[in-house]
Amino acid sequence: MTTQVIVLNGGSSAGKSTMVRRLKEILPDPWISFGVDDLIERLPPSMLESESGLTFGPNGEVNVGDEFMRLQDAWMRGIAAMAKAGARIILDEVFLGGGVSQERTRRYLEGLDVLWVGVRCAPEIAAEREIARGDRVIGMAVSQAEVVHEGVVYDVEVDTGRAESLECARAVMAYMSEAARTGTVRA
Repeated sequence: MTTQVIVLNGGSSAGKSTMVRRLKEILPDPWISFGVDDLIERLPPSMLESESGLTFGPNGEVNVGDEFMRLQDAWMRGIAAMAKAGARIILDEVFLGGGVSQERTRRYLEGLDVLWVGVRCAPEIAAEREIARGDRVIGMAVSQAEVVHEGVVYDVEVDTGRAESLECARAVMAYMSEAARTGTVRA
């Protein structure tokens, strides 16, 4: 089987978005990317800083409410439908619930060939990136750096603090090529 969905999971400012751009540059087929930030940008302003939507704690914690979960469910069903219709999807995720979040995502993507990629970055490097970006709640990068990986099982892991994004993307592509050559099936 050929990979249909690539799920990149990592904390805020870990380098996932840059990796997505590099993957789309080097992968031989066209890929469409979506991320949790895309969903958040499309929310009505009333859902930001709302207990039913999203709230942010003083140390960068993200609290997710019921209405956000309902919209995220519809969002994920739509992404899965596109992949099942033949679109190749790169999903930029932040598994706030670690392995529980992965299992929920796995259910949406059931029946698809999914490549699970852990995008790691030392908390202090992510914190520097967070400050330089200026568009994140300070503390989010550090609070998410490790918790998003707890209980998550990956096919490939990369560290964007130790390697350039293009090198990380090439490692993902090499894994995909080897899996396709050997017939390794992932789910």
